[in-house]
Amino acid sequence: TTSPLKRIDKKGYTFLIVDSHCHLDFPELYDDLENVIKRAEVAGVSNILTICTRLKNETKIRSIANDNPMIYYAAGSHPMSVADEPMVSVDDLLSIAKNPKMIGLGETGLDYYYTQETKAMQIKSLEIHIEAARQAKLPLIIHSRSEDKDMADILQNEFNNGPYSCVMHCFSSSKELAHTALDLGFYLSMSGIAAFPKSEELRFIFKSVPIDQILVETDAPYLAPPPYRGKRNEPAYVVHTATTAAPLSTLPYEDFALKTTNNFFRLFKKASRKNCHG
Repeated sequence: TTSPLKRIDKKGYTFLIVDSHCHLDFPELYDDLENVIKRAEVAGVSNILTICTRLKNETKIRSIANDNPMIYYAAGSHPMSVADEPMVSVDDLLSIAKNPKMIGLGETGLDYYYTQETKAMQIKSLEIHIEAARQAKLPLIIHSRSEDKDMADILQNEFNNGPYSCVMHCFSSSKELAHTALDLGFYLSMSGIAAFPKSEELRFIFKSVPIDQILVETDAPYLAPPPYRGKRNEPAYVVHTATTAAPLSTLPYEDFALKTTNNFFRLFKKASRKNCHG
């Protein structure tokens, strides 16, 4: 029998899937990194994108990516931490983007749930990241919470000033923000939240999202999907979220995994399939 975490076709190939967003530098994962990576490979995870949320930690995260062919990284200043470090500049981000394993900018965005008092700084930082994304031709990774209208307006207005690519990470916002992002050609990323029993409304939104605009992620070590909810999340568990998501798209797991993996490489053009394991 085959583990539900490892689907194999008739020719013996593992159906690969990508964890498009996690935080391998966080102690919950970093202190067990070798085993975390091994479990991801066993589950059929071909590539992992680990995210830098504070630029002072970029060197550590770069090292994690450079040390393993299946891992890439993105870097930016998280909206909840913009007040805790110097305001990032476009040149700062362009300099970091020169690393071959650095494939995206962020996570950046807006979060008024905990840090509304830094709203002006968050907006300025987001605009800087967008300009850097244009110049570097790298996709943005957007964190969005409790500010759908401001986020929609900024994304639309900035796109009118010059196109850029983007993924709405861990999407759990309104259908209105979803439509704005999708109309701009952006991607929505599905996390373990979509597998929570009370997330019917979010699943309804994803059911209407074109399959070519969906990514899957863990946001590990947070938001573990069932049956691990409430425990430490890790990249291997992206398969559980995908297993829940596949029926929403009317696709079998294998096709959903292939589609979302193709989407990842279409968006993150700097990543190379040759680094896939499996």
